[in-house]
Amino acid sequence: MFKDSNGVSLNAGDSVQVIKDLKLKGSSSTIKRGTIVKNIKLGDREGEIEGRVDKQGVVVLKTCFLKKV
Repeated sequence: MFKDSNGVSLNAGDSVQVIKDLKLKGSSSTIKRGTIVKNIKLGDREGEIEGRVDKQGVVVLKTCFLKKV
């Protein structure tokens, strides 16, 4: 079961908000706090989701840095 930082369960297709500035591995860019990630996909690993972020493309994010919108 996938849960956000507040313990709310996440489902495929939900929208989430980033609660902390996150640096992207292998890139010099940063995902800013407050960024909305729409239409998420649940990853293979527990606690990781995939989502499309503007200008970065598809990224894998840990659910502990997200909250459901």
